[in-house]
Amino acid sequence: MADTTATSSATGRLEGKVALITGGASGIGEATVKLFIKHGAKVCIADIHDDRGEQLCESFGGGKHAIFFHCDVSKEDDVSKAVDFTVETFGTLDILVNNAGITGHKVLDIREVDFREFKKVFEINVDGVFLGMKHAARVMIPRGKGSIISLASVASVIGGMGPHGYTGSKHAVVGLTKSVAAELGKHGIRVNCVSPYAIPTGLSMAHLPESERTEDAVKDFLAFVGSHANLKGINLGVGDVAEAVLFLASDEARYVSGLNLTVDGGFSVVNNELKPFEV
Repeated sequence: MADTTATSSATGRLEGKVALITGGASGIGEATVKLFIKHGAKVCIADIHDDRGEQLCESFGGGKHAIFFHCDVSKEDDVSKAVDFTVETFGTLDILVNNAGITGHKVLDIREVDFREFKKVFEINVDGVFLGMKHAARVMIPRGKGSIISLASVASVIGGMGPHGYTGSKHAVVGLTKSVAAELGKHGIRVNCVSPYAIPTGLSMAHLPESERTEDAVKDFLAFVGSHANLKGINLGVGDVAEAVLFLASDEARYVSGLNLTVDGGFSVVNNELKPFEV
């Protein structure tokens, strides 16, 4: 299948905006950082991977366009300080992207699931999103505006797409998005989430050691997800998801709130088991 990852033709859609992106050092987060800066935003990258985050900042010429802050999103003090650091450095916070997340290990028998890992997935994927929303809100509410976008997953709308903890946590992200959107609307703050189909990133290929995430492994991954995809001829890439986040962050989506934007090529609205019986 041809890879026709979308790229924005227009620039400056976030001119003068300040964004905080958790998990911004790699994968979808990194793609979002790059796209936001391309469109005029200043970005704080909050991540636990210090080397990757700092190198990404340096690639933009230091602190003029991007800064890095070490942040474990499951710790409220870290999230609070990341928000404060962004505001102290760039003067405000217009956009929060809750991107940090983990999948956990897929165990086929629920009786064998490690409850400690299950809780860890929720601590990062759900607690981290809530804490981001909470501390972004304390900056955005007095200003009467802002955009909060969280990364969910196709597993937020359909079962069987990942480990129980991951699927449950992504459903929770959608619930939080709707609940917080309902509260913050009166303050002019929009709250949305994006749910992509499978992409070959460190998150989705976490079951493989980094040394085994070879080009062939990526091809095998794409072949597998492509065979189950509804929309053919396109491989979903991190850039496509970043474009969806950019839309929700921009003024083009100024009346969009409480939305779970699925970027899955129609996968979640089709019963793929019945496709062989199509006439």
